[in-house]
Amino acid sequence: MKKAEPNPKANRNIMKLVYGVIILFLGMMVYMGYFLQIKREDVINNSYNPRLDSFAERVTRGEILASDGTVLAQTQLDGEGNEVRVYPYGNLYDHVVGYSARGKTGVEALANFYLLSSHVNLVEQAANLAAGEKNPGDCVYTTLDHELQQAASSALGDRRGAVIAMEPDTGKILAMVSKPGYDPNTVEADWESLASPENTQGQLLNRVTQGLYPPGSTFKIVTALEYMRERPQDYKDYHFDCDGVYENGEYQIRCYHSTAHGSQDFVRAFANSCNGAFANLGLNLELSGFAATAEDLLFNSSLPLSGLPYSKSSFVMKEGADTWEILQTSMGQGATQITPIHNAMITAAIANGGTLMKPYLLDRVENGAGEEIKKFLPEAYGELMTAGEAAGLTELMEAVVTEGTGSAVRTDAYSAAAKTGSAEFETGKETHAWFTGFAPAQDPKLVVTVIVEEAGSGGAVAGPIARTLFDLYMSRG
Repeated sequence: MKKAEPNPKANRNIMKLVYGVIILFLGMMVYMGYFLQIKREDVINNSYNPRLDSFAERVTRGEILASDGTVLAQTQLDGEGNEVRVYPYGNLYDHVVGYSARGKTGVEALANFYLLSSHVNLVEQAANLAAGEKNPGDCVYTTLDHELQQAASSALGDRRGAVIAMEPDTGKILAMVSKPGYDPNTVEADWESLASPENTQGQLLNRVTQGLYPPGSTFKIVTALEYMRERPQDYKDYHFDCDGVYENGEYQIRCYHSTAHGSQDFVRAFANSCNGAFANLGLNLELSGFAATAEDLLFNSSLPLSGLPYSKSSFVMKEGADTWEILQTSMGQGATQITPIHNAMITAAIANGGTLMKPYLLDRVENGAGEEIKKFLPEAYGELMTAGEAAGLTELMEAVVTEGTGSAVRTDAYSAAAKTGSAEFETGKETHAWFTGFAPAQDPKLVVTVIVEEAGSGGAVAGPIARTLFDLYMSRG
């Protein structure tokens, strides 16, 4: 019998199949490693994952604490032996810590996986199992500063609005206040009224991350940056004579209370928040570049806020926009909208030399014995602007404090850089009051952003709230 000759083509096909199987296997191994190391917690922490219920059957939900160890949420037993989630400070931390009834929000949702995990030693686990008792869940320490949170809440008082404070060089969120709020201890009992379509107060809305507002004059940071980018060598040569009302054809733009600022250069126009100057300046900008700069600063984009629900800020002006839209947009009105946390992130990037650090709320996880299980570290998002551009904007924002609308934070104790704003949103209603800034100006340690709804002047109303936080923080040395 004649011996069969090897078939080179068949051999090649077999080898291709073998290599394909090997590549597929390696790909599955890589994905499994990626899942176990990176995505596992996200999947387990998903509110739709029924495995979480089984965690709660054998683990008592752990405590949530401020950075100094102040207990913000804990699980206790009621008179009948049932577990009850207790929030010792009531509505002081309502939105940021959240609740664990009717779903989970805030840190309760963000840290759900860790709070329902237990890393007590094996001896204690065995003893609890034998006794039919649950293991204590791990404790989560947040980045929240208890004193700053109290100060922010007290300074905002009963007014509607939001306050956020964060470290620009790390991204640590130190305070987050949104009002009106609710008592997380009674959210189950109050749910019907809180969630009623007839309720127009929005107590469940976290205005820091979800509230969308016209930025008003705080948007002049964006307009100024675009002008600086288009005229890097001579932007300070800009000049405008303000008589309180800027007219362009059939359109009129009024400065706040029709104040006549007189002769204004670029720095003074920014410091005095001259609407006429910035409306005029906007007409000389390249609209495609303007839109690109806004998007560089994360308008119309996702924000690096993993685990926190938020609204996207919007910048809609494109090439071909008419004169009125350009005039309005250039000074932060029109269709432009922003969240307080986004405004704080832009400010933090300026304070940090152009680089945005990802905001974060979780500092570390500890077991019941106080042993560290996990540490969360600062992480850079990326460069929103160059260091030179950040330095130029800092100079403008310093002038706001030393000679302009930000005088409320002017003090000999420390320097500050800021931008105020008074945002129109509905005819016949008072403007929203904005403030965003950082201190010290040349060595930034703290960023504070404030909005007070329907409160009037940003410098007069929001500025003093920010001053309270700056004073407290800087007093620590």
